[in-house]
Amino acid sequence: MVGVDAAAADWAGSGLAYLTGPPDGPPDFSRAAVLTRARGVTAEIAELTGVDVDAATTLAGRAALRGLTRQGSVSAGGATRLLPTADGWGAIALPRAEDTAALPALLECDTIPADPWPVLTRWAAARSAHDVVSRAQLLDIAAAALGEAAPAAPVVRRIGDTTEPRDLDGLLVADLSSLWAGPLCTQLLARAGAVVVKVESPARPDGTRRGEPAFFDWMNFGKLSYAVDFDDGALRDLLTAADVVVEGSRPAALRRRRLSVDDVAARAGRVWLRIGGYAGQPDRAAFGDDAAVAGGLVGEGPVFCGDAIADPLAGLEAARAVAQSLRRGGGELVEVSMAQVAAGYAALPQSPPCDIPVAAPQPPPPSPSAPPLGADNAAVKHIVAEKLGAPC
Repeated sequence: MVGVDAAAADWAGSGLAYLTGPPDGPPDFSRAAVLTRARGVTAEIAELTGVDVDAATTLAGRAALRGLTRQGSVSAGGATRLLPTADGWGAIALPRAEDTAALPALLECDTIPADPWPVLTRWAAARSAHDVVSRAQLLDIAAAALGEAAPAAPVVRRIGDTTEPRDLDGLLVADLSSLWAGPLCTQLLARAGAVVVKVESPARPDGTRRGEPAFFDWMNFGKLSYAVDFDDGALRDLLTAADVVVEGSRPAALRRRRLSVDDVAARAGRVWLRIGGYAGQPDRAAFGDDAAVAGGLVGEGPVFCGDAIADPLAGLEAARAVAQSLRRGGGELVEVSMAQVAAGYAALPQSPPCDIPVAAPQPPPPSPSAPPLGADNAAVKHIVAEKLGAPC
């Protein structure tokens, strides 16, 4: 590899080049600097928490577990597509059954064929990217205009008193997140010694429980599983007791139940982390692939970059932000937005084409099994009672 840029060589060996580019063409090296920057973030996480994280495995490990490869304008996972619009490019994501069910309303027709993408492609081509996104938002379908989001650091707001600087060992973390970005963040917090309680509604558990079991285990082993109705007062008790709260759902859902950051009794030094899709649009639907498109983090063509790459990048950013807040004494609301994180990486200098061999993604080391849904309910109630000084 004489003369090959170090970033390009790292990209080639990481599995990310294998995941980026047209399906019938060469791998795309234009975003090689993304991995270099991500390695810098993981180094800082290690310095702050003592947890060593391999950036390449973090970004490409899910694809390895699922056997994914690059598909160009179709996301590696297959649920999202880049579509030309009348004035540029956009992305539409259909990962949920309700997204497909909403298509007749989106397209203003009575029926949709079994493969809706040709119809969606023609529909998007006749409209501006802004119109595509606006109409999709009305139906809670995740959509993005290419490059619509600008880079932005996490937003930090004071919400309470500070404490002395703390590390994560022994702290109680209430994890209300699901899918990838939030669970990755709290996995790293658990590895740093925090007691992480994964909260799920019995009626609507984390969707990744239905997917690749090895991925769910990787993200959630070592956490306590707490199944509780979000209208149950026991959840308020957990949030009141928590030193760190990680919120990955729509803030409006918590506000309706008076469980938002402004409703729960303050605790000195608490860090409340909110992971969303878009800064200033907290209730807008978003997933990792469309958020990456919004940030402009795509390969030449355009083609999708990696596998839902805004998710793991935001998860790493979130873990770093929590550790930094605790070092400042906490008492803060920290907001991390996937599209803005992706835009920051998209702003890095791009690399030229390269013809060196690329490696397929490598899976993470096997993980212990994550607990079944609700397996730790009794233990969590005991921990919360002790933390609040109430009878067990």
